[in-house]
Formats: sequence, C-alpha cells, structure tokens
Amino acid sequence: MREHLYAVIMAGGVGSRLWPRSRAATPKQFLDLVGPRTMLQETAARIEPLIPLDRVLIVTAEDYAEKVGAQLPNLPEENLILEPGPRGTAPCIGLAAIILQQRDPEATMAVFPADHVIADAAGFREAIATAGQIAQDGYLVTLGITPDRPTTGYGYIQRGQPLARTGALPAFQVQRFTEKPDTATAEQFVASGEYYWNGGIFIWRVDTILDQMAGLLPALYTHLEALAQVWDSPARREALAAAWKEVPKTTIDYGVMEKAGRVAVVPVEIGWDDVGNWATLSALMESDEVGNVVRGDGQPLLLETEDTYVYTSGARLVAAAGLAGFVVVDTPDALLICPKDRAQAVRDIVAQLEAEGYNEYL
Repeated sequence: MREHLYAVIMAGGVGSRLWPRSRAATPKQFLDLVGPRTMLQETAARIEPLIPLDRVLIVTAEDYAEKVGAQLPNLPEENLILEPGPRGTAPCIGLAAIILQQRDPEATMAVFPADHVIADAAGFREAIATAGQIAQDGYLVTLGITPDRPTTGYGYIQRGQPLARTGALPAFQVQRFTEKPDTATAEQFVASGEYYWNGGIFIWRVDTILDQMAGLLPALYTHLEALAQVWDSPARREALAAAWKEVPKTTIDYGVMEKAGRVAVVPVEIGWDDVGNWATLSALMESDEVGNVVRGDGQPLLLETEDTYVYTSGARLVAAAGLAGFVVVDTPDALLICPKDRAQAVRDIVAQLEAEGYNEYL
C-alpha cells in the first residue's frame, strides 16, 4: 500500500490573522514563523520519511508558483497544481484527486494544510500510516486532535463505535461533526472524552473520495471529470480557468465529510497547532524568564515588559515599557500592537484596510 500513498499539501491560503508579516504576496505558509524553515518546507519534511517528494503534490495559487519552486526545488514540476482562484477545500482536493487517479488508479491520498505545527513528527507519520490502512476499506479518515482545553476556535469530531484495529493506533467511526461551538458546549465536549478537534487532515483512497463527490457534489464532479479529459493536453489551462469560474465554492467538511456515511477518526496527541494568530504562535515559542518571545533581525529594548511577543525587522529600534500580554510586530511598512487576547481582531484590521483601499499593506 505504501507505494500507492501520496501526500497533497494545500498551500493557497492568505493567513490574514498573522498580518503584517503574512501578506497576500507572501502568506504564512511561506514564512519562517516557528523555525529556520518555512511552514511549507516543514510540512514537506515532516511527511518525507513516509512519502517521498516525488509523491507529494502541492496545490496553490498561480501567484505562488515561484515561491513553491524556490522553497521546494526538488519537487517535480508535474506535482505543482495551480488553482486559478480560491474556491474552498473541496474543489482543491477534488482537483488533486482527479490528477492522482490518472497517475495511479490505486492511489491513497493524505491531505494536509501547509501551515500547521506538529511537534511529534514520528507520531504523525504513524497516524497517517494507520489511517491509510483503514482507508483501504472504503473509509474517509480524518485525524482527531485530542483536545487539551475547551476552545471555541475549532470544529469538533465526536467518535462512535470502535473499528477493528488494523494499524498501530485505535480508530473509531465518526458519529458527528460539530462546527465551532460556544464555550459551554466546548467544555461539555472536552469533559466527555468523546470529542476531538478537527484539524483538517484527511486520508482516503482517491476512488473513494471521487465517488463521494459524484454523489454529494455532482456539479463539482462534472467539472472534475471534464478536466480529467484535457489535463495532459494544451487545453488544460483554458479549461481549468473556465471550470473554476463555475465550480461551487465549498469546504470538504461541509460538502462531503459531514454528509458521508463511512467516516472514521484516528485520535492523536502529536503536539498539533494551526498557528491561527499571534497569540497561539507565541505560545509555541521558547520564552525568556519573564515570558517574552523575541524574534526577527533586531534587538528590541524591553523594560518592565512580560508575556509579550516581539518581532522586529530592519534597523529600526523597537522599545517597549510596561507591557504585559501583548503582541508587537514591526515590519518595514507596518506596525502591529495589540493585546494577546485580542489577537483574533487582526483579521478585522485586514478587512478594514481592504475596505478603505489600503491595498499596498495587504
């Protein structure tokens, strides 16, 4: 089975909650936010002992083709799939699936976002291998992140009956998916021990997911079938551009996973985080004795400041006094200052910039 196992990395998002470092021209998956490598490079390296780069497909926007090539120079050219525009995860995954089906009709695909942090890479690969075995029985499989706190920021997966053990880890049928709950509901979910965070990591046979799309997303599937006929011809680019104007915009969770009948979850504890905002990123970094995290090229001056994330770039001195629980991100053309508990509001800042026409800062 392993020689038929492929990875599909989705690398087309913008990451607006990590503005001003994450911009439309260079979103977070192409930045070195956590370590010396970019998040895309980390994602590819994390899976490579299980799935070599020649069986890794990257789906991204046309504008990012050069960045992917520069960061993954050994990626085969035919493994780079360029979307004409964002249409949600279902079309993105469907496009990769029809390409893989032509390449290898027995293919099993593991789908990952390019912007996750996973501390236990070996445990992650073990979970993918287990999920790949379960997928051979026609299941749509997802990894369920064991929650360590009741958060309202993620969707949840409720486990059902256990499946017969076919790999190194246990697995369960999925009873239901729940979108981001309120605080009281999240607390109930975590206390029950039956719920996991939905991390957006999926594993299935290509023929299984395409069969599900044919039944649940027939309009999308019709376009995918037509694209399969011309993918290896000069008509590909024009056909893809035309199809992408018409395909329904939807997520794989809403379009398929929440409606399919044969869905499984493999629970994991792998040190997972989706690096959703500056506060969550700060929590992943090593801090000094008073909880400050300092990143970037500069050397800020911090007086009576604690539990604060500071990123500096360039020659400008950044000084702070009396801050506690803040985020300070200084880039050559934009400065962000906000409390950590308002980190989600950075998305609102980006929306306001867009509404007022400040496109040079987006």
